[in-house]
Amino acid sequence: MLRSRRAFSATELIVVMAVTAVLMALAAARFIAWRDGAAVRAASAEALHVFASARELAVVRRAFVAVRFDSAAGTVELRQAATVLVRRNLGGTYRVALSANRDSMVYDPRGLGFGAANLSLVLSRGDAADTLTVSRLGRVK
Repeated sequence: MLRSRRAFSATELIVVMAVTAVLMALAAARFIAWRDGAAVRAASAEALHVFASARELAVVRRAFVAVRFDSAAGTVELRQAATVLVRRNLGGTYRVALSANRDSMVYDPRGLGFGAANLSLVLSRGDAADTLTVSRLGRVK
């Protein structure tokens, strides 16, 4: 008596593997976009924190406090006079690129932007990007 075995054919296995590969490719693309967006949001929040700290220190210390950007190194620095108080390496930590329409922002002892027009700081990674805008009054959006 001959028994027939139940099994999958090579064609069926190839079709299932092809469908799985397409689904994995779609999932990987979505994951990469999500990861880039998360990195940009985290770097943006950290840069926002540096601006808020600079404004607060300017008022508390009654002195001029600057926030400086180095687009090539991807760093944001908080300075008072020649002293670096805080340095954040956003490019190294989050792998984001920085670009700004100016190289620094200075807060006066009242917490207002000193001698400044609006500043735009753009943080980007992959297709994700975020822009921080600092007004003449020193407010960050």
